[in-house]
Amino acid sequence: MPSPVASRLRFRSALRRFRDHRGGSAAVEFALVAPIFFALLFAIVETALVFFSGQVLETITQNSARVVLTGQAQSGSVAACAVNGVASPCTQATFKTYVCSQIPALFNCNSLYVDVTSYSSFSAITLPTHLDGACNFDTNMNYNAGNAGDIVVVRLFYQWPLFVTGLGYNIGCGSTNKRLLVATAAFKNEPY
Repeated sequence: MPSPVASRLRFRSALRRFRDHRGGSAAVEFALVAPIFFALLFAIVETALVFFSGQVLETITQNSARVVLTGQAQSGSVAACAVNGVASPCTQATFKTYVCSQIPALFNCNSLYVDVTSYSSFSAITLPTHLDGACNFDTNMNYNAGNAGDIVVVRLFYQWPLFVTGLGYNIGCGSTNKRLLVATAAFKNEPY
């Protein structure tokens, strides 16, 4: 039977060898740092994607609002607003179809909401948030493109799905896994 002193020395010797051995230390260090690194990386990518999508939605809004600004949507000269091949003024559904024709694969047109409202002056503009206190999205939208000289606000809403929320990073509203993207164009209709 080995003496207790000898077994303590062997144990200390083994512990010292384990401590001094550097093989595999990089793998252990990476295993400690990797979850934080990947969580941060995914959060950065998701934030960049949300901002990029917001900019794309802004561009689509500006391009779509141009047909209202110039009176094409009101006069029926927009091909996408034609009903059964007959030129007619845009309705909410046909204007949404026109907007959807410009949307890249980044968005799902079924989740896009279009709100077009006209006002008599810029000071009369009141914009509802379409979100209640519990972050529920109100899908009741208006469509009134106005007449020549009217003030019009075109807004596009899109509920962007979020994926990194399980890691404690939630840029959405409340406990939802979606972020509401809103793009707005406000202008005075041209005389047409």
